[in-house]
Amino acid sequence: MKQAARYSLMTLALAACAGTALAQTPAYTVGFGPNPQLPAQEKSLIPTVNIAAAIGWPSGGKPVAATGMSVAAYATGLDHPRWLYLLPNGDILVAETNKPAKEEKEKHQIKAAVMGMAMKKAGAGVASPNRITLLRGIDAKGVATTRTVFMEGLNSPFGMTLVGNELFIANADAIVKVPYKTGDTKITATPTKVVDLPAGINHHWTKNIIASKDGKFIYATVGSNSNVGENGMDKEEGRAAIWQFDRATGKGKIFASGLRNPNGLAWNPQSGMLWTAVNERDELGNDLVPDYITSVKEGAFYGWPYSYYGQNVDARIQPQNPELVAKAIAPDFAMGAHTASLGLAFYEGTLFPQLKNGALVGQHGSWNRKPASGYKLAFVPFADGKPSGPPQDILTGFLSPDGKAWGRPVGVITDKAGAILMADDVGNVIWRVTPAAR
Repeated sequence: MKQAARYSLMTLALAACAGTALAQTPAYTVGFGPNPQLPAQEKSLIPTVNIAAAIGWPSGGKPVAATGMSVAAYATGLDHPRWLYLLPNGDILVAETNKPAKEEKEKHQIKAAVMGMAMKKAGAGVASPNRITLLRGIDAKGVATTRTVFMEGLNSPFGMTLVGNELFIANADAIVKVPYKTGDTKITATPTKVVDLPAGINHHWTKNIIASKDGKFIYATVGSNSNVGENGMDKEEGRAAIWQFDRATGKGKIFASGLRNPNGLAWNPQSGMLWTAVNERDELGNDLVPDYITSVKEGAFYGWPYSYYGQNVDARIQPQNPELVAKAIAPDFAMGAHTASLGLAFYEGTLFPQLKNGALVGQHGSWNRKPASGYKLAFVPFADGKPSGPPQDILTGFLSPDGKAWGRPVGVITDKAGAILMADDVGNVIWRVTPAAR
């Protein structure tokens, strides 16, 4: 297979040599699909750094919707909206949030400082609003009728889930709950802590939650404290995992592990299994390692940090753990290297019958790849509870012609009408996708 040309980049006094981007295969591009093609590892002293500087949308700007679809802003002027949750009455909760202050310092301070500057350029350096906003209704122009501050004073809130009259919120360091009744537009009660979540360095701070169908359990995602264990495996205790907590007692256990940075959680409408979207490791080349979506099997180990995509060993982590590697299982479906696949929702509405039971995946976009990858809302068709074809683009056009970020996709849900809602934390917009007018 022919190799693409190599690129070089100078940024923040770092010189980085980009790896080789592989050509397409007939059915799937490299790094996509149920059995992704995995190129050889590429090692360099300094990784590829290709940051899309965050500039926000120009006046009148918006993403490009797929044929037969239309997109419009449902809410604008938000402050770093990351995650969405649909309440039973149709109200939408928006977590306006960002990374908390570090409780501990990372081991490699120079690298951490440089990456912090790079992430700030990408739009991730703003102070966390620590707020949940409620959006209600829709007017003739497709905009939310009302917007109210639902909760404030949280600690980098992210995931939300309602069980009965209790609303659970995942802060960066704990799951808390507040009483809720249908129609509430503001919560004044002081949150009650349900259970602590692993925190610390918070290299990956986002904690998402979902309730089991019977409400007995709360599942929580906890990302790793490093790329590949470089801060020490003692800092990874209880991390890179999905936890299961008993809602009544708060007692928990690791449900599945070896998941570097799981974010999206959703119940597969056909199989009934829990699925997640996972960010894999960086700095092994343009096409390694693919991010993925996968069913979550109880007790399963998915490789991190010792191996990826099953039992492909990553020798950067020492000492290795051959016994764990031998147990590592491959995820279900690769979504492309460095795409930062975060949002995950199965489509169960009626506006788009062609999307029925398939997975919507919000791809936040790469920093460790040249050319850039992600920066789109993708759709994966499913049949019989499993992916059945290559990803399709739903929303694109988040990068300007000169490679700057007008927006970055994050959380995705469907509203009560069956329209698709997606949070854009650089554009500070909630986009709403509906069928195009005939």
